[in-house]
Amino acid sequence: MRGTKQQQQHELQRQQAQKPMNGLREVLWMASVATCIKMLLMPTYHSTDFEVHRHWLALTASLPLNQWYIDETSPWTLDYPPFFAWFEYVLSFFARIVDPVIVDLTRGLKYDAASAVYFQRGSVMCSDLLLFLGTWRFCRNFPLKLQILSYLAIFFSPGLLMVDHIHFQYNGFLLGVLLLSVSYLKEGNDLTGGIMFAILLCFKHLFAIAAPVYFVYLLRHYCHDLARFLKLGFSVMLVILTAFGPFLYYGQIAQVLRRLFPFGRGLCHAYWAPNFWALYNAVDKMLSYLLRMLGFDVVMEKAAMTGGLVGDSKAHAILPQITPGLSMFLVLLSMSPCLIKIWRKPRRDNLLICVVYAYTCGYIFGWHVHEKASLHFVIPLVLAAVDSVKVAKEYYFVSIVKMIFLVLHSTAMWYGFAINFAPQTQTSVKESELKERNGCMSLCIKKKMFIAGLVGLEIYVQLIHHLVFEERLPFLPLMLISVYCSIGLMYAWLKQLSFVIEL
Repeated sequence: MRGTKQQQQHELQRQQAQKPMNGLREVLWMASVATCIKMLLMPTYHSTDFEVHRHWLALTASLPLNQWYIDETSPWTLDYPPFFAWFEYVLSFFARIVDPVIVDLTRGLKYDAASAVYFQRGSVMCSDLLLFLGTWRFCRNFPLKLQILSYLAIFFSPGLLMVDHIHFQYNGFLLGVLLLSVSYLKEGNDLTGGIMFAILLCFKHLFAIAAPVYFVYLLRHYCHDLARFLKLGFSVMLVILTAFGPFLYYGQIAQVLRRLFPFGRGLCHAYWAPNFWALYNAVDKMLSYLLRMLGFDVVMEKAAMTGGLVGDSKAHAILPQITPGLSMFLVLLSMSPCLIKIWRKPRRDNLLICVVYAYTCGYIFGWHVHEKASLHFVIPLVLAAVDSVKVAKEYYFVSIVKMIFLVLHSTAMWYGFAINFAPQTQTSVKESELKERNGCMSLCIKKKMFIAGLVGLEIYVQLIHHLVFEERLPFLPLMLISVYCSIGLMYAWLKQLSFVIEL
């Protein structure tokens, strides 16, 4: 009997020793395939963000530190936190070797030679190693089939491929840092998780939307005594001082903050992100036209919310003007059920869905939201979806609302979740969950009708609008897509709220 127990203990220790490497072969294989696809995208179109980051390479390489947040050589001034500026500074050393013009402050303006394109696209692919690491670390204790499903959803995400590897940005490695942070918290290593999140904020401050969730969770779950509270506070402050300390020394903190929070850009981006404000803008437009038809004198700024211009403007003709303070209040108010839940039940298994919900709140009610900010909740939502058929359905619905024309990815994810949540009879599955699983990945009639409407809208935008209006109303298609998709995302936000309430 004793020998049997010892053998069982040895086997358990052997399995635990192997766990840290669980799924490593699969993640390396799928990361390699994803990287090959990204390499094929190198010659494709790139947006103005390509020039933004090229200029930041030149700016950090050519100017002393105290000029980084002051320089206006280009209209694309540095508006990311200092750690990201240092990231560009490190990249600039390699850029200079590839092509010195890339980092030339004046000659490099609008420079998009093949050498610059391939270098910058290559830098995004290299930085995606953090995305692969963060995803693997979070998933490494999942069953292997769930790991593979997670890797498929994240590494081949159409959103990340479009935004980072075509449009051009560095969201992948930043999301990797977020996943690393949450993975440490999931394992009970709260201090490291909190430090990783502080590092993330010093790379990109827009991730701060989830800061209230982190604060409440760490306060309740980690800070059981004064010593731990001081330890966590000191660690976070050390990260922040490392990032912002030099600019505090130069007396430039106010200037840095002005760059990081340019509230003058207005409530909405030129292309409305499909959130609550898209609906608000549409209602204001309809009321304005209706009142003018009835003979009322309504002053409307031409294309104030769709013309692509940003700045301080009175965008709404009828409805009350929205201020940054009101926008932030609505974000926090919508987030409050999640914060209350975390305060009452600071459990590790609740944290991920609360972080996802917080980023959804920021997207729905935030100030000057870009559509790419949806990646902040869509990517982590995958990791919650693999463990719950209800969440999987919402992830699938959201992914369709955001990217209908990328049918291949949506189809692959549908089959992946369908296989994972196939009908079961195991007694270990709760009755409510078994009922959901027996329904598998079938969508409710409301979602099916919404998706059908989205297909019809896409056909109108791509084929019919130009035939009917020719060159008139050029922003109408984008406005229709934003408003229609905002309805779907508002529904998804309410569903996430129901998940939080059920925790």
